[in-house]
Amino acid sequence: MALDLAKKQEIVAKFGRKENDTGSSEVQIALLTARIVELTQHLKTFTKDHASRLGLLKLVGQRRRLMKYFKRTNKDAYMKLIEELGIRDNI
Repeated sequence: MALDLAKKQEIVAKFGRKENDTGSSEVQIALLTARIVELTQHLKTFTKDHASRLGLLKLVGQRRRLMKYFKRTNKDAYMKLIEELGIRDNI
């Protein structure tokens, strides 16, 4: 369930600090969120796909760790990011 190149570039352009910024926490969290949304839609259709469900849980855990770090280092940008992405602040 990889993102296509155009979608990935769009996310990098929107959330990156500068152009071609793929390593910042904002971009990584946004990319993981897009993959999580796609996998969630996939699992609504294919409910018995347990391998994808395990991958989804791993992605959610990875995003959670990144969000925890980002909240600790830059709280204002973190609050702005979760508002833009529409995800909860449960950290």
